[in-house]
Order: sequence, then C-alpha cells, then structure tokens
Amino acid sequence: MTSLTLPSPISLPSNDSPFNPQPHNTSKKTHRHQLLFPLKKWRCSAANQPQLPPPQRRQRLPKNKKAQPDADKGIDPVGFLPKFNISDKAFAQFLRERYKSLKDLKDKILKRHFTLKDMVSGFEILGMHRTFQHRVDFMEWAPGARYCALVGNFNGWSPTENCAREGHFGHDDYGYWFIILEDKLREGEEQEKLYFQQYNYASDYDKGDSAATIDEIFKKANDEYWEPGEDRFVKSRYEVAAKLYEQIFGPNGPQTEEELEEIPDAETRYKAWKEQHKDDPPSNLPPFDVIDNGKEYDVFNIVDDPVWREKFRAKKPPIPYWLETRKGRKAWSKKYTPGIPHGSKYRVYLNTPSGPLERVPAWATYVLPDADGKQAFAVHWEPPPEHAYYWKHNHPKVPKSLRIYECHIGISGLEQKISSFNNFTEKVLPHVKEAGYNAIQLIGVVEHKDYSSIGYRVTNLYAASSRYGTPDDFKRLVDEAHGLGLLVFLDIVHSYSAADEMVGLSLFDGSNDCYFHTGKRGHHKFWGTRMFKYGDLDVLHFLLSNLNWWVVEYHIDGFHFHSLASMMYTHNGFASFTSDMDEYCDQYVDKDALLYLILGNEILHSLHPNIITIAEDATLYPGLCEPTSQGGLGFDYYVNLSASEMWLWFLENVPDHDWSMSKIVSTLTGNRQSADKMLLYAENHNQSISGGRSFAEILFGETLEQSSIAKDSLHRGCSLHKMIRLITFSICGHAYLNFMGNEFGHPKRVEFPMSSNNFSFSMANRRWDLLANQVHSALFSFDKEMTNLDESERILSRGLPHIHHVNDTTMVISYLRGPLLFIFNFHPTNSYERYSVGVEEAGEYRVVLNTDETKFNGEGLIKHDQYIRRTISRRVDDLRNCLEVPLPSRSAQ
Repeated sequence: MTSLTLPSPISLPSNDSPFNPQPHNTSKKTHRHQLLFPLKKWRCSAANQPQLPPPQRRQRLPKNKKAQPDADKGIDPVGFLPKFNISDKAFAQFLRERYKSLKDLKDKILKRHFTLKDMVSGFEILGMHRTFQHRVDFMEWAPGARYCALVGNFNGWSPTENCAREGHFGHDDYGYWFIILEDKLREGEEQEKLYFQQYNYASDYDKGDSAATIDEIFKKANDEYWEPGEDRFVKSRYEVAAKLYEQIFGPNGPQTEEELEEIPDAETRYKAWKEQHKDDPPSNLPPFDVIDNGKEYDVFNIVDDPVWREKFRAKKPPIPYWLETRKGRKAWSKKYTPGIPHGSKYRVYLNTPSGPLERVPAWATYVLPDADGKQAFAVHWEPPPEHAYYWKHNHPKVPKSLRIYECHIGISGLEQKISSFNNFTEKVLPHVKEAGYNAIQLIGVVEHKDYSSIGYRVTNLYAASSRYGTPDDFKRLVDEAHGLGLLVFLDIVHSYSAADEMVGLSLFDGSNDCYFHTGKRGHHKFWGTRMFKYGDLDVLHFLLSNLNWWVVEYHIDGFHFHSLASMMYTHNGFASFTSDMDEYCDQYVDKDALLYLILGNEILHSLHPNIITIAEDATLYPGLCEPTSQGGLGFDYYVNLSASEMWLWFLENVPDHDWSMSKIVSTLTGNRQSADKMLLYAENHNQSISGGRSFAEILFGETLEQSSIAKDSLHRGCSLHKMIRLITFSICGHAYLNFMGNEFGHPKRVEFPMSSNNFSFSMANRRWDLLANQVHSALFSFDKEMTNLDESERILSRGLPHIHHVNDTTMVISYLRGPLLFIFNFHPTNSYERYSVGVEEAGEYRVVLNTDETKFNGEGLIKHDQYIRRTISRRVDDLRNCLEVPLPSRSAQ
C-alpha cells in the first residue's frame, strides 16, 4: 500500500525562559485516526511539502551598534506576528509595550524576592509550618488588619492566646502577620539544657533515637573523632578568654586606665610569646607558626605542617555524633504536646477598621466548607510519620500525543452520593487505563463552597476538596495514576474566585482591596464572582505560588487554565468579537492579567521542564501557544471550543441530510497555523454538566435499551456517536479529550443536587453498570480501538492531516494522516458501492478500523474480503492515484 505523510508546515522555536537555563519541553502531543493501513512499506512523497524560504545569510551588526545583552538574546516581542501574517501596527506596539512592562515587573519582583523561584515558593513560609525548634509557625497576609490571632479548638477559640507578638516578627510593612505556636512541655518535664538538642517530630518514625545520654555521645566523639589534645578547647572553650581577662582585669592586673600600659603590637607580642614557650614539650595541637623575616606584617604570614593540613582536610564534620543526640518521636511525645495537634480546627482572627472578624486562612491546605449552618474552618494536617503518605512512583514520561480523560471525582461513583478520592483510585483509574487514555484531567478538585458549582467557585486555592477525602488520599490518587503511566492535569481557576466572605478571599482583611479590584472592576459582570488584582505583587505571589504548590506538593503534571477570557478583558469576555485586532489591545484588555499568564508559563516551564499548560480561551487571543520570547503567552495547547458547539448544533437543530461537510472540516481544523497546538474534543463536561445534554442523551434518550428504541434510531445513534468521535480524534490537533462516561455513551446528563431537584443525587453519578449492556459495551469497544490505534500507529504525532476530499453533495470527507487514509460518509441514506478517493502512493490498502463492524453494533455491510483494496492509476483529488471503496451510509473507515 502507499500513503502520503505530510509533515507539519509549522516549526516553532523553543520557549527558552530567561530565568532557567533548562530548555522548554518541546514534546509534541498529537492524535491521529487511521482508516486504511498499507500492507507494505513505502517511501514518503514530498510532493505536497511546503516550500521553505531560501537560507538567509547572517547579517553583521554595524560597527557603531552594540549587540544585545545576553539576557535579551533571542527575544523578539513581536516575533510571532509574521507567522500569522499579522501586520497590525497598533497590536505590534501593544506587544512591545507589554514586553517592557514585563521587564519592569520582573525588576520589581526581584527587589522584593531574592529569585523568581523564591517568589513562587510562598507556600514554604506562609500558612502552617513545623520547625525543629519545637514549634509551628503561622504566617498570613492581611494588610488591612490591625491585630491577628489564631483561634481554634486547640486554644478554646480564644482570640488572645495565640497572637502576633512584638519582638517575634509580628507584623511587617507589607501586611504579613507571624504567629508562633510553641509545643508545650508536659507536666514534670524540663527544657533541654543543650541548645542543639533536637526532638524529631516530622521525620521518619523514631529515626535517630539512639537512647544514649549526652555524656556518652560526647565521650564517644572524643574517643573516635578528636586527636589527643584537639578537644582541649571543646571541653574548656573559655580557657583562653578567662586567662586573658584575668591577666588584664584580675587582682594582679592593672587597676586603673593609667596602669594599663599601651598594648604592644602584634609582632612584639608574638616574639615575646615565642620566647616564653621555647622550651615547651611537643604538643598534639595544630602546628601553626609564623615566618618571621623581620618584615612588617610577617606576623600574618602563617605556615603549617602539610601532613597535618591534609589530615585536617580529610576529616569530616562530626555530624553523625550530633545526629545521635536527636530523640525520636516517641521521646518527643513523652516530653511535649504539640502547640496545635494534628486534625485541629482553626481560623484566623483579625481586628479590622470594620470590627473583628474570623476567616479561613488563605493559605490553608485542608478546609471543611460550611455545612448544616456551621461556619467553615481550616484543619491542621500534620499526620504522624508512621501514618503520612510517602510517594512510590515518579512522573511518567510525557507522551508525544495526549489522550485526556476528563473526570469529576464527586460524580465518578456508581452510588448516588459524593464519591471519594479512594473510590476513584480503585475503580476509575483502571478503567481509564483500559480505555487507552494516557492522561486524566480533574475538575472540581480545588476546594469550593457549593458542590453544585461543579468546583468553579473556588474558595481555598491551596486545598484539595475535603468532600472527597484527605490530602493524603489525593496524593495516593496521583501516585497510583503515575504508576499506571497516566499524567495528572488539574483544572485551575485563577480567572475569578468565589465572592463568599466567610470561607473565601472576598473582603479577607475587612478591606476591599486585598486580593481583588475595588468597585465594578472587582466583580464579574454575570457570574457573581470576584476578579483578582493581577497587578499587585502580593496577589501575584499568592497565585504563582499556588501553581508551583500543586506541582511540588501533589506532583501534578499540568494545568488546564479555565476561562481565560474572564480575566484577560475587563468585560470578562462577554463582548461581540469581530476578529478586529484592535479588540486584542484596546482599553478593555487587562495587561496585568496577560503579564501574569506570561510570567506563570515562563516560571512553571523553567522550574518544571515537563509541565504542560492548556489555555481555554473563547476569543483565541493571538499567540496563545507561541513562546514568550517571541511575544506569545507560552501555553503548550489551546482548546478549540467551537468544535463541540458545532456538533451540538447539528445534533439538535439540523436535519441529518443538511449537515455541511465544509463546515465540519473548517471548524475542526481551526487555525491551520497553530493546529499542532490544538486540543480537540467532541464533548467535554460542558455538554454533560452545564445545563446541557450529552450527545448520547440527544441520540438515544435517557435510556438505551435495544427493546425500547427503534432499530433505525439505534443504528443512527450508534453510527453518529462513533463517527463524530473518530473524525474529531483524527482530523486535527495533537491532543484529544473525552469526558468521563461519554466513551460508552452515558445516557444521562449530569445534574448536581440543588434546590430545584430536591438535592437529589440521582443524576450526579456515573452508570458504570451500563458497560454490561451490549450497546454501551460496543461503543466502549470502538473507543478503545480508536485510542489504541494512536498508541500503536502514532496517528496524532505524525503531523497534520492532508484533507483532499470534501463533498457536500455526497456528504463524504477523506484525508490522509501519515500512512493512514480516513474516509467518512455522513449521508443518512446513500451508500456507495465504489466511491473514488485520491491517494498519493500506489499499492494495497487494508481497513484497520471500520465503524460499521458488528462488534461495534454496526450492520457489517463491508465483508472482510473487501478489507483490502488496490489503487488505480487515475488522478483523483489532485493526487496521482485513487482507491474505489465501498461506503455504507453513516459509516467511516
């Protein structure tokens, strides 16, 4: 057989961050679907490869023009514009000004923080942290507060017992409050006399507890480590000082300033000391001496014994002896009680100009939202070492194509209740692996107030939702996913935040300008949420640290940035876009939000080279996935939102025979210049959750039983369900996404419990039991075959498809991707006995995937003896050869 492999016409420069010498991860993630597979190897034809421009000579700089500094090498603020054929001068000027603002912002950051890594590691000092000094430190940012304290069940909710105190850092000029929670000595116990005595609370269980006394450890060190005589000043470290003091100020010393004669210079004192000790016996002390040639400053010309010097350099510090002084956790528990025990409930108490108030700390890592009329609170999560979770698996290698399985933990169970992290780990992860996906994307994981909000009204950005389990349960989920070779992406919502004051960040310190804009600018026009103030350094510190936190603490592999249009425009994206370039740089564009996204991508990819970032932007802002060094925003992928909207419109509003093949192809391929960065899906959670119906519910209704559905309706539904997925999977982009359950045609939409449905969970679950049904099982089998085809034949990573046949009359679409030929017949009634489509390479082609097979609940109209077809030497579709293939109606090969 023969086929054409069309390489991608796009060659993107690497996104080298000026903050990290490591290169940006340039792994391609692609998806491909194949229909006909050759039986023999072939030579790829270059007939349709794009013409490359002739190489340009390197131009020398004029003698009077200085080269750019190293930090700016390879930086072109408008570098991606020629690639997109954009010549708008106003937008180019906007990009240049934006780059200058970015440089100014970095300079401003580095005046506050030592490095950019330090700037995005705020979680290392803010919030609750145990130290080795028998205490827990708490830090919070509340610039509008006058007083700060911690209240909880550990101190009887007292606002005065644990507060920020002067002399203990207390409160700084930037509005950060510091509180120390000291561990308490048990009754009858005494504080250690040795300042370096350490009780091990947080490390491995009882590690370092030697049960030896300090005197025994010192004796052991003297016997094994020190040479005879070397420990003289260790045992009596004040000997020299005491003798000098006695000589000058003792009873036989001078009593007045006049009697204190002038102190001789160093050289005179040295010669007198040498004369005094000329008859001393040999010593084991280090042999230092002065080379005295009678010259000035010879007293500083020190010489030592080379043998002793090498011996000294080879000697390691006595750390093992010091470590033996540590006591294990058993000893710690016997001597101390924690200042704030594991599992304690707490809030931060603030006295503000508006009066006293209590808040859930912004940096809290475990939060129980308000329920049953009770106010929310944070939970101190510090399990003892023997119960803490320890990671077992490393991050999987980033694949060249992404097949993403989108999930919501709460609705992932079969039972009508909120499911858990542990249930997802044990029941759903094996299904994802079996289905052939290589990544999961989790929505609704970050803590939020209302379960019915799906997780988008986020309240606590550093906490995994307690509805599903503990932080350690979530770590286990991520770890087990990595063990199965699955990447874990998180749906991150930094574009807005919940407006709730008692549990969220709104009016956190009693003022209206802490995390969010004031006035109308600080409120989303339609969703009732708050809008972050991205131009504030402390807000940037909070948000950028949050991205780094999920990677460091929970080993997340990437982020899907939700609803970027809400943050990039002051109209929150609810404006009519006409594709005029002015709309991307006018007064409604929030430059601070763009700088945040650029900075976030640069730092994330610098600190974690294999991280993957995905942009969800309905306005398709120019340069979403272009390198930041070339004026782009630096994302790895962008989401094509229009594809699923098109399919939904066709299914609900357009008769089958009026479907436009040209519309399907143009919508799915999107912008060809950045198609290799496109993430495509037929339906994600929006079609199932956000008030809509899943495709299966539209095609089959709420139940899918063969006995209750007419044969024609069943055939139509199954055929379109498979064809829509196959063409979406294979036609464009290097990443594909599917929402949990849709791969087997989940018949019901998702409806979260709320007042309108009597808080019912009947539609807030997934019917995994339907996989035993013959129709659902067939749809699932097809989906597995489709994903496995990419795994075995690397469809999505072979470059973009060459679409050569789109016929609105016959309703046939055909294209080549790598060695594979795809043919779709969307006509509801017309079948074709010998339909001609063009191919470039001559030879035999064999069907490797057929949507009409009986095992996929098809009619099996193409017999297996028709699966191999030989090309005919006839020019069709501007290609040198053609195939004549049978095409049943509503089928694809």
